[in-house]
Amino acid sequence: MADPAFGRQVAYCGVCTLPPEYCEYGGTVKKCQEWLQKSHPDMYARIWSPEALEAATASLSVEAQERAAKDAKKKAAKAEAAEQKQADKLANSVVTIKRIERNKRKFVTAVSGLEAFGLDLKKVAKDFGKKFATGSSVTKVPSGGEEIVVQGDVSDEIEEFLLEKYKDIPEDNIELVDDKKSKKAAAAAG
Repeated sequence: MADPAFGRQVAYCGVCTLPPEYCEYGGTVKKCQEWLQKSHPDMYARIWSPEALEAATASLSVEAQERAAKDAKKKAAKAEAAEQKQADKLANSVVTIKRIERNKRKFVTAVSGLEAFGLDLKKVAKDFGKKFATGSSVTKVPSGGEEIVVQGDVSDEIEEFLLEKYKDIPEDNIELVDDKKSKKAAAAAG
């Protein structure tokens, strides 16, 4: 028995961070159940065993039981759809590393598309600045998003750094673009 001087020990879910009794309200029920079954099998049996579920719904009327089952199915389908949508979004997201020529032999490297992977752009810009010992900042682009601009031609190194440090970004989702101004277009404009 727990010592009353220290209070009650509460276990928190490793997935949704709610107490396991409340995981059903978190939206990641399936993942929470898997985590609980691995981490705390005794608590899993107390909450999610068929006997426990039957005991919890036994006091409900037949209509309420049917409604609860229907709601549970709807919630599970909604959570699965949201997971699938997020997975599709990540699969279709592209990180673009663009080498842009400024003047003669001066270049900057622009990196866009990182926000889709849930990265804090200011933190990543700071990491780039430290790694490549150069200026790095977050700027807004006309299309409405944001990109990181790093001084210098470090496009290849940025790709390696992203793959090494941020494992969430698949190599296939990184695209290198070389944005060279043609001399003819520059002469015609000037």
